Amino acid sequence: MNERKGLDIKQKLCLPTFIDVFAGCGGLSLGLMLSGWRGLFAVEKEENAFSTLSYNLLSQGKPVKFDWPDWLPKKRIDLQSLILQYNPQLKQLSGKIDLLVGGPPCQGFSTAGRRDPNDPRNALVKDYLRFVDIIQPSIVLIENVCGITADFDDSSAPDGKLNYSKWIKTELSRNYTVYSQTIDTSLFGVPQRRKRFFVIAVKKEIKAACPFEAIDNGRLQFLKNKFLPYVPVAARAAISDLEVSRNGKIPSSDSKGFEQIAYRGPLTKYQKLMNRKSSSNAMGDTRLAHHKPHIVERFKKLIALCQSEGRLNTSLSAELRASLGLRKCAIRVMDPDKPAPTITSLPDDLLHYTEPRTLTVRENARLQTFPDWFMFKGKYTTGGDRRRKEVPRFTQVANAVPPLLAEAIGTALQPFYLAGKS
Repeated sequence: MNERKGLDIKQKLCLPTFIDVFAGCGGLSLGLMLSGWRGLFAVEKEENAFSTLSYNLLSQGKPVKFDWPDWLPKKRIDLQSLILQYNPQLKQLSGKIDLLVGGPPCQGFSTAGRRDPNDPRNALVKDYLRFVDIIQPSIVLIENVCGITADFDDSSAPDGKLNYSKWIKTELSRNYTVYSQTIDTSLFGVPQRRKRFFVIAVKKEIKAACPFEAIDNGRLQFLKNKFLPYVPVAARAAISDLEVSRNGKIPSSDSKGFEQIAYRGPLTKYQKLMNRKSSSNAMGDTRLAHHKPHIVERFKKLIALCQSEGRLNTSLSAELRASLGLRKCAIRVMDPDKPAPTITSLPDDLLHYTEPRTLTVRENARLQTFPDWFMFKGKYTTGGDRRRKEVPRFTQVANAVPPLLAEAIGTALQPFYLAGKS
């Protein structure tokens, strides 16, 4: 862990800088700062997500912290408002920022959703590229779901198709050498089969090799430095220390009428890595869902059937759903001996491998490689029309870039920063 604690002001100012746009709860920022990058500020408009980012990455006493500028209030803001209200200050930063990162909202691109070409959130990609033009960073990094690489039907396009990934790369190629790659996060110590599409654009005057080659070439050494295996981390190795059968339950510390897991400490190397800098007394986000008795019994049958039929980590067949009276199509039971499926914003999409329950926010956070000291704020869940506007805890975790992957990327990009300074 490359931490800045103890560095004097002069040393901090020598670190490469980044700005995070569409930052969510701060997973990408966290990983970059842990790898030695200096975060200047983050742009996030949703209240719950920014509350989490602020609590963990703006507070004193945390392992890493943004060096937030005096001219920008420490509050949520959308990118358009930032550009409009602080244009003079942003222009002062032009050409002085080493890395601009961001993951424009992906709901309109995701194959797990409706893939609506008219989803207004798709247009936020254009705002991001406008921000690139203003800041002129040395390196640009964009993360999104793989669905962004698929064509939309668009009658206004010359060939009747609109492909956002190709359009992004074309726009960036005016001033940058542009690279793209789909990354399987499980190869970087993330206990989850999660594939994401990345674009990394490097200013044309910076002469350096392909950044994705650097990321791939540094992977094994990164895992070795973290005392993690070269093979993917399995779900049991990630969350077995959080089993209720081992820890028991206590009243929830933040939700009256709920119970939470009474944590007793880590067991595996991965769990010990996640639990560093954390006190067992401060373990948060372990609130358990309220499952009615008949739901618990249904979950028990479902776990047993999936184990006996070899259907772990896969969606249920229509016949099996019908036999259990389930309407939900996406529900899966975890395989304890393999990385988890991609986690989603819906807590009932994934069931525990032995206990008849859905996962807690902390268990999902473990599968996303958030350290245990990182606490989530705001609502746990939301529903209805509010899902388009609110980002509760489960969604914050699901939408994030896994910090461990971000740290590996940040480590690999350091030479590109040095090349830009030479």
